[in-house]
Amino acid sequence: MVKEYQLGLEKRRKSLSVGKVFLYLILFIGALCSLFPFYWMFVMATNPTHLIASIPPAVIPGSHTIENFRNVLNRIDFFGSMLNSLIVSAAVTFGQLFLCSLAGYSFAKIRFPGKKVVFAIVLGTMMVPKQLGLIPSYILVAKWLGWLGQLQSVIIPYLVGAFGIFWMNQYIKEAIHDELIDSAKIDGCSNFRIYYNIVVPNILPAFATLGIIVFMQVWNDFMWPMVMLPQLNNTTIMVALRNLNDLHASDYGMIMSGVFWATAPLIVIFLSFNRLFIESLTQGAVKG
Repeated sequence: MVKEYQLGLEKRRKSLSVGKVFLYLILFIGALCSLFPFYWMFVMATNPTHLIASIPPAVIPGSHTIENFRNVLNRIDFFGSMLNSLIVSAAVTFGQLFLCSLAGYSFAKIRFPGKKVVFAIVLGTMMVPKQLGLIPSYILVAKWLGWLGQLQSVIIPYLVGAFGIFWMNQYIKEAIHDELIDSAKIDGCSNFRIYYNIVVPNILPAFATLGIIVFMQVWNDFMWPMVMLPQLNNTTIMVALRNLNDLHASDYGMIMSGVFWATAPLIVIFLSFNRLFIESLTQGAVKG
């Protein structure tokens, strides 16, 4: 009986080891497929156009990194546009983290008349295409407020988002127990004191996830900044990169160099908050 039990354990270990090897192989192939576009973008950013368009194309980094980036600097105000994108993305991100978490806490833990109706209306706005509000938003921001060509025109309209409210509402419901809120109220804490001292320290992973999503969304936004920031010397990086594409001929090495260096901040942001991002997505997946 003991020998049979030991043989059974050995078979299970072998099967588990084979399964793990297969799983790691699948994950490794998936990681390569995910990283290959970034590698290919870097290869194109370091090679001249004739090598990129050749058959077969260049598959290793070239020696035109500085030259291609110098051409980018000659065509657009790259660093000025990067600074504008950083200001806009950071302002919108911090604004949404504060306002959406505050609204999410209100919907999750505070009782008030019409809460379900208001929350349903907020969720309903997520189903309305952004393009439908382009003209009314332009009239409001550009004509009435006179913000055309100014950075606040692409910051203020995005300080609150329906997805951010929904995300924070769901996370706070699961992460913050009602007993903890009730105990704080018995001790005389106000709603904002409870939010600041109890809720905020316990939802840092949700902050990281929402921050990454909002920052990437605002950084990559093209349509609204193109409408509200028409001046090439005062626009965001995504609108500025559009001007690298010439009508008659395209220098793909120069274009991909600009795209590569414009993507670098997003990679840094994601790697910096990667641990909290994963932690928020797995919150509640394991019961302990």
